[in-house]
Amino acid sequence: MAIHVSPSQGRGTMLAPGSAVTLEQGWQTTRAMGSHQNVKKFNNQDFNRLQAACLSQGLLFEDTTFPAHVSSIGPDLLPQDRLYQIQWKRPTELLRNPCLIMDGVSRFDIMQGEIGDCWMLAALGSLTLRKQFVENVLPRDQGFQEDYAGIFHFRFWQYGDWVDVVIDDRLPFLNGRYLSVHPRTSNEFWPSLLEKAYAKLQGSYQNLHGGYISDALVDLTGGVQMQFSLKDPPPDLEEILKAADKSQCLMGCSTSGQLRRNIELRNGIVQGHAYTVTGAAKIRYKNGWKHIIRIWNPWGHGEWKGPWSDGSPQWDHVEPQCREALLRNKDDGEFWMSCENFQEQFSWLYICNSTPTFLDFGDQHCTTWSVERHISLWSPVLVTGRNNYSPAGAVSTNPQYFFKVPDYDPKSYNVVISLMQKHAKDMKGAKILKIGFFITTENSRVLKQNFSLIRDVTSCFILSPGTYAVVPSTTEDQEFEFLLRIFMKNQGDNEITNSLPSPALPMDVPRQNQDSSYKAVFLRHAKQGSTIDALQLQQLLNEVILQDETTSLGGGFSFDSCRGILALMDFSSNGQLTLQEFRSLWRSLTKYMDIFSRADRNHSGFLDVYELKSAIQAAGLVTDEQLLRLLALRYGDAARRIGFSDFACCMLRLETMTYAFQNLAEGRSQILVTAMEVRTLLPSLQAQGGTTEYVTRRVKLKMMCDVCS
Repeated sequence: MAIHVSPSQGRGTMLAPGSAVTLEQGWQTTRAMGSHQNVKKFNNQDFNRLQAACLSQGLLFEDTTFPAHVSSIGPDLLPQDRLYQIQWKRPTELLRNPCLIMDGVSRFDIMQGEIGDCWMLAALGSLTLRKQFVENVLPRDQGFQEDYAGIFHFRFWQYGDWVDVVIDDRLPFLNGRYLSVHPRTSNEFWPSLLEKAYAKLQGSYQNLHGGYISDALVDLTGGVQMQFSLKDPPPDLEEILKAADKSQCLMGCSTSGQLRRNIELRNGIVQGHAYTVTGAAKIRYKNGWKHIIRIWNPWGHGEWKGPWSDGSPQWDHVEPQCREALLRNKDDGEFWMSCENFQEQFSWLYICNSTPTFLDFGDQHCTTWSVERHISLWSPVLVTGRNNYSPAGAVSTNPQYFFKVPDYDPKSYNVVISLMQKHAKDMKGAKILKIGFFITTENSRVLKQNFSLIRDVTSCFILSPGTYAVVPSTTEDQEFEFLLRIFMKNQGDNEITNSLPSPALPMDVPRQNQDSSYKAVFLRHAKQGSTIDALQLQQLLNEVILQDETTSLGGGFSFDSCRGILALMDFSSNGQLTLQEFRSLWRSLTKYMDIFSRADRNHSGFLDVYELKSAIQAAGLVTDEQLLRLLALRYGDAARRIGFSDFACCMLRLETMTYAFQNLAEGRSQILVTAMEVRTLLPSLQAQGGTTEYVTRRVKLKMMCDVCS
């Protein structure tokens, strides 16, 4: 069984759609090829060496391999008279204090310019949502303040390798306006500079004018992408979307209209255009549930005007807390729409991740994916004595790659095959071949053949146990270099144990996998890999913990909440969490996620007072009606309902204070609360002839105040 993956559709600034082997699982590659430790230097330009040379000579870098000249723009992007009106300016010529990044990278930093590269910007907008990928593409060792020399660099994935692309910061302007993407904030330049680096990689700005969002998603992640036709969608499309969002996939979509590019319809949707899918949610609506999709337009404006758009009456029937958490009523290009309208208005959905985690929907086990990579050359075969091409002979003499499926779940996809053709170095005039592959069984029976006129042909399958062979091929009489990747789901016990799971942690993940994932999450947010402060903790919790659909409905972690959490877990009292301290917090949070999910029986994303009582008891803690009322008042909303972020803060404090009280009752004086209580209350105890119960009541009252403070 296979999902048929067709070429990208929808044009107009958005084009319609000896081997080396590695194993990969989750987010870690086990071989140097394609890793960030083995980055290739594009055009043999070394960023550090070039920057040092410029600083030592007091010069600003000028890139001779991608000069400030019309050759870098491309001869056909603009009419000749306009082409030669272009001026190149550095950010330091435009502003006194330019910045590379302000307050982190965001899709709302991006506004498309005159170049028709919505396909690339839609992928870039999705990238900003997944911080683990952003750091791969945008190195931190650069900026306009320290060691500025007019030189920057960015990294992209190309046919199995990460390449480092160096540029100077001269940007093209036409009549005083950005020719390329321009940032929403005037002095933030990462979008414009990153786009220039990608244009250099592709050969010119002109080569960004029309392209495939599927290509850009892969170039920004090194992952595997799949395309789903929305005119003939898979029956479980809604589950695929939710699984993709939960597992931190990059997602995009496109509209049809090859002859009506950039035409905005009355409903606000642009024809022949690419968009970013930024979220998927299942929310309570009236007396039922509704699947809605969040989408962003890389123009930075122009939104859907139908049901579930900003200000539409449908939002009046959504719980206020949920509406406040989801709805951003601004003209920023982002909007919600129903899954039904999504399928009606858009033609294709694109999903990309390091491994095909978006196919794990409905899987109740902790699964991982491994991948084999093969790079080789496909050559045509000529019949002896003539120049007649023989496809059968070509297939029989070209490489075949075998893989074994040990077991499978008949309801779950377990194999994904991706074949990518390598373009000529000069992108202009490069011919895209119609490529594909055959899958054969041990008895040479052909199970599948899939051919398309795109760079990357990908399909997923449900294959029963056995040995199979993949045979890359093309329908044309022309050799081509290819990268073949075979992804296989590891069912049951995982044989490869030295790789990290996805940072989006499902609540039913076994404890051993929870413990192995905290380190990866910590290192992505830590300062120089050593500690995290309250702000970093807030970013971490909101990006990782709240990826779950249910836990996100109650809103994110506030900065003050994270300061309180840090104070409870910071045993060294230095205002930061070490890896060891974070491990304790991570274990507690994953435990609370499970408790919260079980207690929230109606899946509303909130706990009422009675559900809160059940959750506290499930955590092994004791409470009474007085404390319950205080907790609901302190941590709940106007209706005394508690979302997950507030629940986690409540439980951390309640558990800490409970242990402090227990230690006091046992006569241990090392806990902070006991020292003060014993000094204060013992004289009163002696004077009044009181008993230990008297002290207990007083300490319990103080504990309640501490929990609710």
